[in-house]
Amino acid sequence: MVHSVPEYLRSAEVKRTGRGQTVVYRLNPKARWSDGRAIGYRDFAAQARALSGRGSRYEIADDTGYRRIERVERGADEHVVKVVFARPYADWRRLFSPLYPAAAYADPRAFNRGWRDRLPVTAGPFTVAGVDRTGETVTLVRDPGWWGRPAKLDRIVYRAMDPAAMPGAFANGEIDLMDVGLDTGALRRVRRASGAEVRQAAGPDRRLLTFNAGGPILSDERVRRAVMLGIARETIARSDLAGLGVPVRTLGNHFYVNTQQGYRDNSGTFGRHDPARAARLLDEAGWTMRGRYRVKDGRTLALRFVVAAGQPIGTREGELARALLERIGVRVDIEPVPAEDLFGRHVTKGDFDIVPFSWLGTPFPVSSMRAVYARPREGRVQQNYSGGGTAAIDSALERALTTMGSEVHVLVNRADRLVWQEALVLPLYQRPQLVAARADLANIGACGFHQPAYEDIGFTQDAPDDDG
Repeated sequence: MVHSVPEYLRSAEVKRTGRGQTVVYRLNPKARWSDGRAIGYRDFAAQARALSGRGSRYEIADDTGYRRIERVERGADEHVVKVVFARPYADWRRLFSPLYPAAAYADPRAFNRGWRDRLPVTAGPFTVAGVDRTGETVTLVRDPGWWGRPAKLDRIVYRAMDPAAMPGAFANGEIDLMDVGLDTGALRRVRRASGAEVRQAAGPDRRLLTFNAGGPILSDERVRRAVMLGIARETIARSDLAGLGVPVRTLGNHFYVNTQQGYRDNSGTFGRHDPARAARLLDEAGWTMRGRYRVKDGRTLALRFVVAAGQPIGTREGELARALLERIGVRVDIEPVPAEDLFGRHVTKGDFDIVPFSWLGTPFPVSSMRAVYARPREGRVQQNYSGGGTAAIDSALERALTTMGSEVHVLVNRADRLVWQEALVLPLYQRPQLVAARADLANIGACGFHQPAYEDIGFTQDAPDDDG
């Protein structure tokens, strides 16, 4: 799953040093940025400093791991980098991947804005040839300065496209690769396309419902728990996954997915559909039934279920949640918003009560999800969209990040049980990866826990006939 790429890294060795650890990176001497500068110590040092969280003007979402770095040193020569950690960090392989050039972190403005409209420097088999804002495309071309295996493709063109238009574009041969997602209609259409196939994998991605613990209603833990108990996860999972040809299995963990080593279902009574218990919790919270819905202090218990317009999965989830929660006296108002505004104007600003979306994970479940469940910090870009959290969760995650070996699974599951108790996020299921591709397009598709080697992506050729 996680391995060094020899074009960049010859080796990485970790050593325990007192209370901390040191990682020694031996870089490939041929590795260079597209501006001709060698990849080296200064890039590591600049990235570690900017992402440490110590400079408040750098708009970072997560400082996990980088905050533990005490210093970055030049080794025996310019191709050796020593990263000294003040405390052990089990997921050290996650850091500096990707690595950016030092210029990207030269100052907060360069970091926050400098790469929004362009990619000034690259270091790989492809480089950016152009960005067409009218046609909404980005074109990559083979980089003649690439020191590794030559790329098989001459170019790769990325197109921004309305999801509803993608199956038609794929069927017409306008695009060669598309994420089917959870759209059964799109799946049927691409399967009928000539010379196409659907590639499938189980990866670290998950579908979930996030509750706004900072809102006026769901700030009460009893109400959050009641809503969680009032939603039948199996019903939503069956609806979302119907017709996709994948197993229907609910997800009982906030950090690990079902097919991942260390996974345990910690949902217990919190993830079980229990309308009677939900009703008792709402009674305890002072919400009284009056007609169809519950009321308190003259207001109705009504929740805004915010979804991206034009994406049927979220709307369908909202409709199911509405039908289920009405049985315990909770009104659900489904509010479609433009897809491009869902996060920027609603999720990140706490303008919702319940919102469905998918987290695309990594092979590092604790590090990648820590910022989602750790308590929000003032003045930081947040990934904890629920707005909740506890010192106990923070402490449990800290211990898990420090521990090496198989014991880490015990600690992660201990943290997971604490997250379940807070009723901040309701995991639904491990999101399947379904990707439509041209049958002759090789080495790309549903990658699971792996990352593709872009230089190896290409179109296969038919073998020549025996007679030449």
